[in-house]
Amino acid sequence: MSVSRTPGRTFRSLRRHRNFRLFFAGQSISISGTWVQNIAQAWLIVELTHSPTDSPLALGALAAFQFLPYTVFGLLGGPLVDRLDKRLTIVATQTTLMLTATALAILSLSGRATVWEVFLLAAVGGAVQVVDSPARQAFVFEMVGRKELPNAVSLDSSLFNLARAAGPAVAGVLIAAVGVTFCFAINAASFLAVITSLLLMRTGELYITERDQERSVLRSLGEGVAWVVHTPSAWLTCGLLLVVATFSFNFNVLLPVMATVTLHSGPVVFAILTACFGFGALVGALFTATVGRPSWPLLLGGGGAFSALVMALAPLHWVAACAATLVVTGIAFTTYTSMSNSTVQLAAPDRLRGRAVAVYGYLFNGVPAPIGGLLAGWLSSVGGTQLALLVGGGVSTAAVATAVGIRRGIRVGHADPSHSHAVTGGSPTTSATAGATPTVVARSIASDEK
Repeated sequence: MSVSRTPGRTFRSLRRHRNFRLFFAGQSISISGTWVQNIAQAWLIVELTHSPTDSPLALGALAAFQFLPYTVFGLLGGPLVDRLDKRLTIVATQTTLMLTATALAILSLSGRATVWEVFLLAAVGGAVQVVDSPARQAFVFEMVGRKELPNAVSLDSSLFNLARAAGPAVAGVLIAAVGVTFCFAINAASFLAVITSLLLMRTGELYITERDQERSVLRSLGEGVAWVVHTPSAWLTCGLLLVVATFSFNFNVLLPVMATVTLHSGPVVFAILTACFGFGALVGALFTATVGRPSWPLLLGGGGAFSALVMALAPLHWVAACAATLVVTGIAFTTYTSMSNSTVQLAAPDRLRGRAVAVYGYLFNGVPAPIGGLLAGWLSSVGGTQLALLVGGGVSTAAVATAVGIRRGIRVGHADPSHSHAVTGGSPTTSATAGATPTVVARSIASDEK
């Protein structure tokens, strides 16, 4: 793989595709609401448990409930998405998520919320993600096509990370001023923006390919998994992601504990820490938007830098130092995840892209989130965030070093994701669709629900 930069290409996919502009605008509102709810939901768990021992374990359990449905059924999302109208599928899933946010707002307003009720609503949202996540990613490809995909992936990531920087700051103020209920209500209303953007699109301008209807869902899934297993660039990227995500993508558990226990602060500091990570991730996303094609040096370098910075956070007990380190960590995080996402998407044949993204998403969230969240919660309850960060960063650093050695040994760099036929043994399909897209962004504080 190689890196190429072209002046003025950063926003090219937005300039050229009206449908993507509509989706981008709707997402800018919707994702901001998601991050407001993410912070409020985590803080509600802290308020309901409020114990240096119980809070980390409860936050770990929240992550487990949120992602357990994806763990069990996540791989089925890709074959289903490859059979459905992706735009209408997203309208349905986003409507369902709007209803769950409304239910959470009503529950919180009643003043009788319990930890288990919050867990249940998190599980319902996680179940919707089984279809929503691969559908949204595949749909971005349908809006922009193959040529603009890397740019669209990075722009979508920049949008998500802009919301991650602004959303927590807004949530921190709202929680301190009026409580968590209003945060949940804001999120419910924000879904209307992305639903409206989907309904206003010109379907004739989408890059749509023939849907996969010939095989059973399980056979279709097997074909997608087989492609990942037999494509060096895909299995190396996905294998590394599995380890790094499991041990180091657990900020949804660690940052609330860091704010309350390690730094002895409250929701405002929690929001500041999250916003700093989001700001750094935004900078990283804008940087990767200028990259013409995925680059192995950026992918592995970003992964290595992120892992090292996670360890660097461990000994810090000063808010300013933690915040500054999280900014740099966010830059490395998005560089790594954007490169990983683009590598898998561009390597996949068009008709398999939904399934390839489902496998990628499953290894990003389905396996790591519940296991990693519980592990981070347990380590924090035993040795504080210091132990959890040192273990996570150390294991991830070792995984990146191993990936570097494997790549050199098998010369996986020859599997250029921009020429998928070179790695799959067949020619790519002529129409650009069924494919995927936004950068399956950071699981960090919670799932990407929109």
